Amino acid sequence: MTRFSELMAGQTLLPIIQADTPEQGVNIAKAMAEAGLTLVEVVLRTDASIDALKAIKEQVPQLKVGAGTVIDETILKQALEAGSDFIVTPAVSPTLLNELVKCNVPVLPGVSNTGDILMALEYGFEEQKLFPASLAGGAPFVSAVSSVFRAVSFCPTGGVSEKNKMDYLSLNNVFAVGGTWVAKKEWVAQGNWQAITDSCIEALK
Repeated sequence: MTRFSELMAGQTLLPIIQADTPEQGVNIAKAMAEAGLTLVEVVLRTDASIDALKAIKEQVPQLKVGAGTVIDETILKQALEAGSDFIVTPAVSPTLLNELVKCNVPVLPGVSNTGDILMALEYGFEEQKLFPASLAGGAPFVSAVSSVFRAVSFCPTGGVSEKNKMDYLSLNNVFAVGGTWVAKKEWVAQGNWQAITDSCIEALK
């Protein structure tokens, strides 16, 4: 099984797309691809999310497109049927982890405390998403658990910004950060796709 970080291929930003329509999703994805990104996460938080994911796969084929906010078996099934290249969850439970281990695509399970980290690790997941990172203890927490969970590396998401991303990325047990700051809601509403491209270019520096 490919590890999630291998799929990222050195990209240290996991950019998050939240779209109200498939067209919006495609435009955001194109703006991100323009910046040189090769992988994006579509969060399944709106009715149009699955259609947006399919549309991006079809119209921006150079991108690897995964599904986020996967919280149960039904959503997982929909995401995989839509052709998700990877799966990201905001949290873990034994029920969800039992389904995730059967996935034939890389999975990044969401954790928020040491109990979650251990549980995900017991299911074989050495790469995990810390969420919501800023509320779960931020970079000091990630640093503190490095000596206990030496096999685990993280992609902190939630409250990560241009200002604090290096606090995380400078840690040995962080391989990427997830962020919505590169596609602000107002830019999407205004159709300001250039702002998204510029923000992604800045974030990749």
